[in-house]
Amino acid sequence: MPSVLYIHGFNSSSASLKARQLSACMQRLGLQAYMRVPDLHHDPVIAMSQLETSLAALDQPLLVGSSLGGYYATVLAERYGLKALLVNPAVRPWRLIDAYRGPQKNYYSGEEWVLTDAHVEALAALDVGVPQHPSRYQVWLQTADETLDYRDAQAFYQGCALRIEAGGDHGFQHFAEKLPSLLSFAGFSPVLWHDIDFSTFK
Repeated sequence: MPSVLYIHGFNSSSASLKARQLSACMQRLGLQAYMRVPDLHHDPVIAMSQLETSLAALDQPLLVGSSLGGYYATVLAERYGLKALLVNPAVRPWRLIDAYRGPQKNYYSGEEWVLTDAHVEALAALDVGVPQHPSRYQVWLQTADETLDYRDAQAFYQGCALRIEAGGDHGFQHFAEKLPSLLSFAGFSPVLWHDIDFSTFK
């Protein structure tokens, strides 16, 4: 049976909108046992250990990564030969978060922590470069992403299947309506959702 590992972004959690929408969809389909959405630690080393644990509980899952989660998904896809669907992914995130060193607060849990040099260095150490097998990737971008310049991902993942939409935002507008494409890429049969209105997953 196909499966999905959802990987959230920086200072996010399993309570983020896209994670909730995908979880609600999988539950509606009776597939919740084939999905994991770990709440990742802010330390990249610990986060990767959590993701490795989740991988061990699933059978060759589709990796769905948002923002920083897109970077983690790329690392895992390259290490283990997995498929990955990246939503407004962060490219070389250690360069992006360098300016944010210092006190942080998780948007959902309220946890306060400090972004240090060690965190930035740990992110850089994970780098696997551009995808070696682009056919295993889908990259969904929206041009009005207010956090990341979509053109960075467009260039980095240029050999992959790119879905670029005008407008939108970093959260990726209308994600729920695109879940059939995600499920198909994961390998689930369309028969499972032929009568489902995906716009209801809010």
